[in-house]
Amino acid sequence: MARKSPLNISKLISEVSRGNERAFAEIFYHYYLGLGKIVFKVTKSRELTEEIVQDSFIKIWLRRDKLGDIDSFENYMHVVVRNETITVLRRIASQKASLLKLEKAMAEDDVVELFDSPVDNYRQLIDDAVSKLPEQQRKVYMMSRYDRLKYSEIAAQLDLSPTTVQKHIQLAVAFIRNHVSRETGLPIVLVLTTLIMP
Repeated sequence: MARKSPLNISKLISEVSRGNERAFAEIFYHYYLGLGKIVFKVTKSRELTEEIVQDSFIKIWLRRDKLGDIDSFENYMHVVVRNETITVLRRIASQKASLLKLEKAMAEDDVVELFDSPVDNYRQLIDDAVSKLPEQQRKVYMMSRYDRLKYSEIAAQLDLSPTTVQKHIQLAVAFIRNHVSRETGLPIVLVLTTLIMP
């Protein structure tokens, strides 16, 4: 059996800088899990890890025209991921502070104004796509992705087989990926990477 040829990263980056989605997909799948393991050591959260790595790759794609000026893609990629990790952790800390403020205000019966962070258009599109799913498919998807339930737990609650639950998830993800990719122009590989993390 012939060995798989190693990736020519420089060539792929050159292709990505010209908007080649196939080259970007190769880069994405080559680095995704490794970066995920690094981020997970910091966040201890699969959900946050998926969000950070995915959003990092979205930023790399959106700034792809700058890749030709970068000496080391790996260094650049790690800086992007590190910065995104810091941003997310700061946001969480801020949200916790806001929650404490809210709890205190409620306890004191004060009136306070709380402002939510602007909702990212990308995540709005995901929510929009989810709302368009068939009822059972939407319910299964939300229990899996939002409630973080296992297939067996969803199957037990909805009186379905685990195989049926898995099929619902696959169909939902395919629909959401196509919807978001069509609306944003992002490569489909960047949409819902939650299925990649083990």
